[in-house]
Amino acid sequence: MPSSRRAGQRGQPREAHSFLEGPAFGPDGNLYVADIPFGRIFRVTPGGQVELAVQYEGEPTGMKILANGLARVTDQLRGLIQIDFKTGEVAAVAPRRYAEGYRGLNDLCIGQSGEVYFTETGFSDMSDPTGRVYRLDPDMTQHVLIRNGPGPNGVVLSPDENTLYVGMTRANSIWRCPLMVDGGSTKVSAFITLSGGQGPDGIAIDESGGLAVAHVGLGVVWVFDAKGEPVLRIESPVGDLTTNLAFGGPDRRTLFITEAHSGSILAARVDIPGLARRW
Repeated sequence: MPSSRRAGQRGQPREAHSFLEGPAFGPDGNLYVADIPFGRIFRVTPGGQVELAVQYEGEPTGMKILANGLARVTDQLRGLIQIDFKTGEVAAVAPRRYAEGYRGLNDLCIGQSGEVYFTETGFSDMSDPTGRVYRLDPDMTQHVLIRNGPGPNGVVLSPDENTLYVGMTRANSIWRCPLMVDGGSTKVSAFITLSGGQGPDGIAIDESGGLAVAHVGLGVVWVFDAKGEPVLRIESPVGDLTTNLAFGGPDRRTLFITEAHSGSILAARVDIPGLARRW
């Protein structure tokens, strides 16, 4: 059985209530978190101070911040966008695929060559498994890797970037998507199956290839080893909407977890460091 641990509360925005998602660390060492319904992104300093980084017309969900400080953001209304926190400028990266608008993007990860993998959840579920997973190449060519997903959500690449892991919220499972040299995928399968709650939301990966999974509706974060075995259960002390997470801290051994019910950011120590950023 996995060991159990309780996360500690680190901070929460004090403005109007929020729905926090998409935690990501920038090259400045600050943590950035998205607030979906109000189109806000907050900046959290290592000391725990919270300030508004940007607010715009949109619904940001997932976020990754490049080495140049620009953020790639999946937005439920605007598709894949880029945000410059210094100027507040919001620019379209991929607002649609061909002539078709997206049905609500959710989360993303970035490969070391600059390709962006992102999920389109919309209202897909077990009765309508039409959620998609995309890859956007640096030349802006889009590919559909999965088109039958029941609520694709969090997404991460394995350390060798040969495998994509996708949280399928409505199936309460993590799918494994092997990637081929031509950019396609094959033999997609269920890797981890959960129970209870609403399902997996955000996911993060550590140096060993193990996964940290935010289980929304259950109020826990699961840590699995590279073979998919559970090794740690982290409990939220303030609510059960554990939506997403990111490795951080000087040694990358702290998981920072967004809990949307209370608008809190939780922190928990883990044994294996998160995979270092490579973009």
